[in-house]
Amino acid sequence: MKCIIGLGNPGKEYETTRHNAGFLCMDFLKESLGFDSFTSDKKMSAEISTGMLGGEKVLLVKPTTFMNNSGTTVQALMQFYKLAPADIVVIHDDLDIDRGVYKTTLSSRPAGHNGVADIIEKIGTQDFFRVRLGIGRPLCLACKANESHIENDLCVSPHTYVLQPFNQEEYALLQTLFPEVQKEIKHYC
Repeated sequence: MKCIIGLGNPGKEYETTRHNAGFLCMDFLKESLGFDSFTSDKKMSAEISTGMLGGEKVLLVKPTTFMNNSGTTVQALMQFYKLAPADIVVIHDDLDIDRGVYKTTLSSRPAGHNGVADIIEKIGTQDFFRVRLGIGRPLCLACKANESHIENDLCVSPHTYVLQPFNQEEYALLQTLFPEVQKEIKHYC
């Protein structure tokens, strides 16, 4: 069995925010792969969709613990289903990757992503596959460039930025990544 975990925050107010890129990818995968509807699993602190991929059972997972506690869900899933780190894939937003670009990594540090850091802390390893969806850095209105100086009133902090909704162009770019991510998932599974 494989577990594909998209990171994000639960609740209507966060649905289309940059930090929910992982959740948005899970919704795409569920539809495009024809998996079951997401159902709430309180024991796992998650919404879970189930299906088959390459002859193997696959769970699509959206933790309901909020981003910074994502490890709680991953740890529960691994213990209950007796999964190894190699059985999980984590999909999340990444400030350090340009919009419209994604990267995959295996066994890498969290690079400032609190959800990934919590997973690493709770499961005791960074040896799992990740798909990092580029959301870019916030644009500083003072210098019209990516944030590279001391913040002022015209700059948006990364924390604020990830909790803001995607604009139309960003959302369209993000959606172009999902079919490519699906290919990565099929290859991994």
